[in-house]
Amino acid sequence: MKLTPIQQRRVRAFTKNRRGYWSLWIFLALFLTSLAAELIANDKPLLVKFNHELYTPLLFDYSELSFGGEFDTPADYKDPYIQTLITDAGGWMLWPPIRFSYDTINYDLPVPAPSPPSSTNWLGTDDQGRDVLARVIYGFRISVVFALVLTLISSAIGVVAGATQGYYGGKFDLLFQRFIEIWSGLPVLFLLIILASLVEPNFWWLLGIMLLFSWMNLVDVVRAEFLRGRNLEYVRAAQALGLSNHLIMYRHVLPNAMVATLTFMPFIFNGAIVTLTALDFLGYGLPPGSPSLGELVAQGKENLQAPWLGITAFVSLSLMLTLLIFIGEAVRDAFDPRKTL
Repeated sequence: MKLTPIQQRRVRAFTKNRRGYWSLWIFLALFLTSLAAELIANDKPLLVKFNHELYTPLLFDYSELSFGGEFDTPADYKDPYIQTLITDAGGWMLWPPIRFSYDTINYDLPVPAPSPPSSTNWLGTDDQGRDVLARVIYGFRISVVFALVLTLISSAIGVVAGATQGYYGGKFDLLFQRFIEIWSGLPVLFLLIILASLVEPNFWWLLGIMLLFSWMNLVDVVRAEFLRGRNLEYVRAAQALGLSNHLIMYRHVLPNAMVATLTFMPFIFNGAIVTLTALDFLGYGLPPGSPSLGELVAQGKENLQAPWLGITAFVSLSLMLTLLIFIGEAVRDAFDPRKTL
C-alpha cells in the first residue's frame, strides 16, 4: 500500500528519532520472544524420539505407557526413570534452552530457595524454587498482552465517547462531563480490594474492572478535537449537503482526532503495565502463582537476602517502561505538525 505524502513525512519523523525507532525494534523483539515462551522455557521437551516415532509433548499429553512405563499417568520427562526408558530404546529428547516453565519447582537446588543464579537457573529461583528467568519471560508476555488489549479497547471506547460528546455538544456534553467527573472520582483501588474479596481475580476480571475506568484517558482529548472540528467550514458544508452525522464524524472529523489519539496511546499502554504491576505487588492482581512482574517485585521486597530477585524485577520493569516511553516520544514527534513539514 502506497503511503500518502503526509504519512511518508510522519514515517521519516519517526525514524529520525533514533532512540524511539530502535526502542520499537527492541520491544518488538522482546515481545515476539515472549510469545514463543513455551519454546524457550518449558519443563517438557520440544520433541521426543522413541521407538522410531516422534512425539511432541508441547502439543499433546503422553502417559508413561507411551514410553514403556508402568503407570497411566502423565510422563515426567525430568524423571531419570523416563529418561532411561527413552535412551535405552535409542531415542532422544530435544529440550528448550530453559528447562523450567513459570510454575516448575526445582527440587534439586543445592541450597534452600531462593537460590542464587547458577548454570541451571540463570537468574536464580524465587522463594518457592521456581526459575526467575522463566517467570520473567512469561510475565513479560502477560503484561504486554494485558496492556495491549486494555489500551485498544479503552481507546476505542474513549474515542467514541469523546467524539459523540464533542460533536453534539450542548446538554449532552454538559451531562456527560458531570458523569465523567463523578465516575473518575471513585476510589479505584478500594473498589478492586472489595471486589477481590468477593471474586477470585483473573486476567479477564482485571481487564474488565480496569476497562471501567481507563476509557476516560482519551475522552477529553478527542472531545476537544471534535469541538474544534465541528465548526470548520468543510464540516458545515457536509452538513449542508445532507450527509449523516455519523458519516461526517467518521470521515471528516475523526481523522484529525486520531492524531492526538495515536500520540497518547503509547503512554496509556505504559500506564496499563504499571497498573497491573502495582496490583500484583499489592496482591490484588492476577491469581497467586501467575507469572507476574509485580509478584516478582513483591518477592524482592520480602527476600532482601536474595538481591537477584529485586535486581531482576527492577531491570525488567525499567527496560520495558523505558522502551515504551522512548517509543511514545517518537510517535509524538511523528505526529507533531512542526516536525512533519
